[in-house]
Amino acid sequence: MKLLFLLSFLLISLYAQEKFNDLQYETSPYLQEHKTNPVDWMPWGEKAFAKAKKEHKAIFLSIGYSTCHWCHVMEKESFANKKIAKLFNRYFVSIKVDREEMPDLDAYYQNIFLKMHHHTGGWPLSIFMSPDKKVFYSATYIPSAKRSYSEGLDTLIPRLGRLYQSGTQKYKKALQRAETLINAPTVYKKQKRGKVTLAALKGSLLEEYEDIYKGFGRGRKFPQVSKLTLMLDISLLKSDQELQDDFYETLDTMALRGLYDQVEGGFFRYCSDAAWETPHFEKMLYTQAELIPLYTRAYLLTKKELYKDVVVETIAMLEKHYKKDNLYYSASDADSGGEGAYFLYSKEEVAQTSLEFVDNFDGKMHINIYEDKRPKDFKKIRKTLQKMREKRAYPFIDKKINSAWNSMMVEALFSASVIDVKYAKEAEKTLLALENLMYNNHTLYHQTLLGVVPKQKALLEDYSFLIGSLLEGYEVDYDTQKLAFAEYLLQRAKTLFYRDGIWYLSQSRLDIKAGLIDKYYISPLAKMLQNIVKLETLKESFRYETLANKILKSLEPELQEKLSTAPALATAYLMQKNQMVLLKSDKKNLVKNRAEIESIKYPFVLREAKNFDDYLACTLRECFSKDENVSVVLKAIEKK
Repeated sequence: MKLLFLLSFLLISLYAQEKFNDLQYETSPYLQEHKTNPVDWMPWGEKAFAKAKKEHKAIFLSIGYSTCHWCHVMEKESFANKKIAKLFNRYFVSIKVDREEMPDLDAYYQNIFLKMHHHTGGWPLSIFMSPDKKVFYSATYIPSAKRSYSEGLDTLIPRLGRLYQSGTQKYKKALQRAETLINAPTVYKKQKRGKVTLAALKGSLLEEYEDIYKGFGRGRKFPQVSKLTLMLDISLLKSDQELQDDFYETLDTMALRGLYDQVEGGFFRYCSDAAWETPHFEKMLYTQAELIPLYTRAYLLTKKELYKDVVVETIAMLEKHYKKDNLYYSASDADSGGEGAYFLYSKEEVAQTSLEFVDNFDGKMHINIYEDKRPKDFKKIRKTLQKMREKRAYPFIDKKINSAWNSMMVEALFSASVIDVKYAKEAEKTLLALENLMYNNHTLYHQTLLGVVPKQKALLEDYSFLIGSLLEGYEVDYDTQKLAFAEYLLQRAKTLFYRDGIWYLSQSRLDIKAGLIDKYYISPLAKMLQNIVKLETLKESFRYETLANKILKSLEPELQEKLSTAPALATAYLMQKNQMVLLKSDKKNLVKNRAEIESIKYPFVLREAKNFDDYLACTLRECFSKDENVSVVLKAIEKK
């Protein structure tokens, strides 16, 4: 009894000695990971900036997310390091931000990094600034001690801290240099190509396309779904076999090489090599949600079983590991007792299969299939590999419920229901659960944890993707309430985020403008514009046409400069320029012939349920084909 009492006393004493910083009160799993760091972290808010002013300290802002590998590295090397923490606490007020909670803030400071360094940043993002938010130094990952590529935090922290506190001419010059770069206006050069045309967009895509290993980029490879979607759209509009071949070869490569988890399904976030062999093993909900509709569409156009398998397997993986109470968690980590440990196999384990593995993880191996299809005995091999994984611990899962990403998943499920109707039922369940959790008293919220009342109000992306899911759902069940809710959300989004012809990412005082680059997933602004064009067609509304044209006109100079580097905007432009077609018929007819309709080789067709048996094809200002045979009308759409 005395021994038990003594052990209890020791445990209580140890727990009492463990120091918590201000992140202990936050709900974000990422921020919770840092609550016991010796760095005196604070969440983003006025309290932190007031403290910095009072103590005459600069701000150190660190932005990351829970499944970010290099964020973990910096945490272990520096933020858990008492010597480094002591320096941070002496010279700075330190703020930790979860980029998935505040993507608007991340976009703002990533743009500052871009202007200061003339190349894109990443995570962790490290920002040093004054208490009035004037940035004077920026970096991404910084080692604890000097390396060949970077000064270490052990010398950088006191140097920058003293520089700010001195207020000398040297600090003022550093601040002025940074402000000159940050405030420099963006100047668009006049393009020789002039107007945005299919030829110009194709040329821009092929400039970025890498033909040896397929995909975009010559180093790390991301799926870049918006570019692939634009590539397919242009190939169909132009009947361009070259682009179609590039598109399908890229889809094959992504589905068969290292980017795809051949054992359980689902795509990793990116590959660290050009050949798609070596993935970074984190899985993001938004990656799956964007790729499911793309592979569904490819399956309808080609009937290639691989594409259908990818859709089915990816949804099954999400249901097994990510789904709870009909909602989906945000992401899973790359690390699980070492990077990719859950997904890799030893030589002894590989010997039990006939698959080719890549030995690129210090003796551990990852599956790559180098044919254009899976081997005949693939299902048997997969079962063997699945049994091996059952003995392993699954990587950490960030259990945030994100409105935007769940909305993307709802849209993906509605899209995939052309393959299996059960996905539509699952989409409805998720949509209802999302509305119940994140939409209260006519207010939409951005994120929370299950069982926790949401507090953070929605961002532009939450409205954009929720509207997109409702429009996709309407074309499955033709429930007019979905259209009505989509219209209501659009009006709310305009009120909250659209001012003087400019869209903003949030209601933040920083006035963070919405950008057009589809960096991690489709730009919320481009998605909203696509939604408006679709509503213009579905509601046969000249009011929405006027709004879409106004926004497109304001963005056209930027599109002329960016072309395929703003692919989702380019898609919205083509939707409007080439005209959406609305196919009308009885609901039973549309449901019965859905697969045939969605297989049409014209990319911009919507469907509307009407009380007549014939099929009628219309643009906003004219109807041009009517017949009792759907195939006749579909051919007329393709010809037009």
